[in-house]
Amino acid sequence: MRLVICDGNRILSEALADALQGDHELDAVAVTTADECVAAVGSYLPDTCVLEVRLPETADGLHLINEIRDRFPDTAVVVASDASDPSTVAKARDLGVKGFLAKSRSVSEVADALYRIASGRPVFDPVPHTASHRDPSFVLTPREAEVLRRIAAGQSTRQMASEMNIAISTLRTYIKNVFTKIGVHSRLEAAAVAGRANLLGDIPPARLSSED
Repeated sequence: MRLVICDGNRILSEALADALQGDHELDAVAVTTADECVAAVGSYLPDTCVLEVRLPETADGLHLINEIRDRFPDTAVVVASDASDPSTVAKARDLGVKGFLAKSRSVSEVADALYRIASGRPVFDPVPHTASHRDPSFVLTPREAEVLRRIAAGQSTRQMASEMNIAISTLRTYIKNVFTKIGVHSRLEAAAVAGRANLLGDIPPARLSSED
């Protein structure tokens, strides 16, 4: 299955594309803007476009859905978002999207949903509650918050431990505590939570190095 994944957060779009390719054998291209999305769909002709409708430079992400559906009718559009406005999801559904996937899903759950959609079975997750995004229920220590920001920046375990000047075993304990507190099971989910909770900071991005 060929995919174009469009999310204004480059870390999230590229991480999801890499995870779907590496673990689920899906052929995915990651983009971050509406223009890049339209160009990628036009040149790549994917089976599915996975789209976050809240793009930074796009006032109305629903317009992008309409454009893709009009110009490339053979490409299914699936919204993957933490949008909490039920009317936005309803309008997207009216425009012919094949699914709405909440960003609280794990990568495996996203892959399963995409395969279901490809087989002709639409998937629409319940709309998240706005309050859960504006008022996070978790409390992190300053060190844990730094770990979460570094995860969101795409840093590897080795890079984080080196820059924080701590042992890898200590860092793994921090990561485990962060995952427990924010209720996630993967780094991709953690990065999404960091974005919703406005915990992204000036952390250097991942260096080009081998994975831990």
